[in-house]
Amino acid sequence: MKDAVILVVDDDPKIRTLLRRCFEGAGYSVRDAADKSTALAALAAGPVDLVTLDLNLGNDDGLDIARAMRATSKVPIIMVTAKDDVIDRIIGLEIGADDYITKPFHLREVLARIKSVLRRTTDTTPLSPPIPQSRCWQFDDMTAVPEELSLRDRSGALVDITSGEFKLLEVFLERPKRVLSREQLMDLTGGHCYAPLDRTIDNQVARLRKKIERNPASPRLISTIRGIGYSFTCDVRSCDGQSSSKSADKALAKSD
Repeated sequence: MKDAVILVVDDDPKIRTLLRRCFEGAGYSVRDAADKSTALAALAAGPVDLVTLDLNLGNDDGLDIARAMRATSKVPIIMVTAKDDVIDRIIGLEIGADDYITKPFHLREVLARIKSVLRRTTDTTPLSPPIPQSRCWQFDDMTAVPEELSLRDRSGALVDITSGEFKLLEVFLERPKRVLSREQLMDLTGGHCYAPLDRTIDNQVARLRKKIERNPASPRLISTIRGIGYSFTCDVRSCDGQSSSKSADKALAKSD
């Protein structure tokens, strides 16, 4: 969204100027505000696609501003602040902030976070429907049983796998050979349980690879799609012998 409008809320004029130049250099339109009243007026003045919000604004509390914005708008909010208190972070996310960056920050990181949040909040492309649920899945000589949250390795022994790791595996098994972005994986695995950072999914994938790959250092089952996310490249069959590709075709046909 190169034409997105970003509202920068910070009481430090140097920070506002720095972020404005950075964002405009990246192709975004920018408005800025130094206090609560100006910020809310700027938000009401026209469409805003994302807000960067400082939590410490002199006499104004950034959390109060976030609450006021959430009362009238679903605009994505990234909190950019020198406050690194865990309670403030939790409250901010509970209010509805979409990300949280602490000062001092690197401008490239801020831009990366903005792009990630904008992708996550503006991508309305529907996911292809999952293939029908099965009593169990078989892939690469391994067996996963959703009802039991159990995974058996190639020798038939149970694998020590967490519920979060199994949920991620189940998402992949239901959508084999489809490219899934990190944002889609977060949503499909219950992303509200995660901090809104790409690395969360990366770490979860790394842990899952250790459980299912023959050689985690050279993964064959879960492929990294550079700049996008991941794809489960292995053939998957349900326990009744039906291939996942046929089931997927049926599911897609029903959705048409």
